Amino acid sequence: MLSILGFCMILTFLVLVITKRLSVVVAFIFTAIAFGLIGGFASEMGEMMVAGILKVTPTAVMIVFAILYFGLMIDVGLFEPMIAKILSFVKGDPLKIVMATAIITMLVGLDGDGSSTFMITVSAMLPLYMKLGMNRLVLASVVGLAAGVMNIIPWGGPLVRAAASLQVEVSDLFIPLIPVMICGLLWTLFAAYILGKRERERLGVSPIETAIPPGMSEQAAAVEASNGTSKLFWFNWFLTILLMVLLVMEVLPIQILFAAAFAIALFVNFPNPQEQQERILSHANSFVMICTLIFAAGIFTGVFTETKMMDSMAASIVTVIPDWLGAHLPLVVALTSIPMGFIFSPDAYYFGILPIISETASNFGISPVEIGRAALLGHSTTGFPLSPLVPATFILIGLVGVDFGDHQKFLFKWAFGTTIVMTIAAITFGVISL
Repeated sequence: MLSILGFCMILTFLVLVITKRLSVVVAFIFTAIAFGLIGGFASEMGEMMVAGILKVTPTAVMIVFAILYFGLMIDVGLFEPMIAKILSFVKGDPLKIVMATAIITMLVGLDGDGSSTFMITVSAMLPLYMKLGMNRLVLASVVGLAAGVMNIIPWGGPLVRAAASLQVEVSDLFIPLIPVMICGLLWTLFAAYILGKRERERLGVSPIETAIPPGMSEQAAAVEASNGTSKLFWFNWFLTILLMVLLVMEVLPIQILFAAAFAIALFVNFPNPQEQQERILSHANSFVMICTLIFAAGIFTGVFTETKMMDSMAASIVTVIPDWLGAHLPLVVALTSIPMGFIFSPDAYYFGILPIISETASNFGISPVEIGRAALLGHSTTGFPLSPLVPATFILIGLVGVDFGDHQKFLFKWAFGTTIVMTIAAITFGVISL
């Protein structure tokens, strides 16, 4: 009975989300309440929901301070001088321009917001592509590839969703994936090199003196000169690098590291309390929505797990999965997460499908974190820049001005290559088991 109720609960949530009858947040809460009552758990439902919220609270805290920190670093122009130097270096060489596109996307992608990454990078690079007559599909593809890999960072959407739905620590998912991400970024640079080389062979090297878009150099100069920011440039770089090192070393919980780093950066860069308040409020929109989503997901998963619906569903699924396949579930998840990205939205996949797969895998001795890592290898890297269910994808093709179908056909083999390379790396490094 619990198994049937659980499948109905997931199906209801998926239908509501996919058909856009309700927003994801409302669907989470309404579905949890409805099926908690239907299952006869009215008296215990409140405690179940609170338990679910408490489990996702550390993730929400990390999201708030990570977004605030990197938002502040962008505000003070930490990356803009570097971007300006990169753009001044590429001149009129298509190969250098495509390589610069990948590198700038990686830098901007540190803020964890795919939409802003697309807007900033395309705004900087599109004038160069148009001036030289370069293929704009190359721009969309390289930005999509780099953003897809950077999408795995802890304060980005996919990893947060995976951590919240599986109720595991963000650091347990992310830290082992760092060398895998590096392999993915190297593949992105390789793909950018091949695509850039083709453009160079097709167009040659333009003799133009500089290829910096209007306003970019002025913007970098203003960043260095205004508000004394130039004096703090190296301090901000040192603090950011120190934060990344401490994060990898796991000296303190990731939430505390980001909170402390943000407090230090905010105080040093903006000593005035009024300015500090303004900086925080300027980034509120970036984290309020995703934190609301996380807490709503906590309510949903609290009811879903505490009622034992998920356990019953997993037990039912285990009976139909052969033992030989069960042992390879991480690999199966990594590869099937690609088509899943075209069928289910990120919320539907991570909160509706992944918990059931994880619970099923646990019956074969496979941990939830391993399933979470496997899902990120395909759904984030390939699904994110290609799926019609990801709104940011349409922002990318709209900014670049290319057809969605052409974008999918051009990018798919390179994005699929990212998943294959990262899956092989994950198996090699022992991040997922074969």
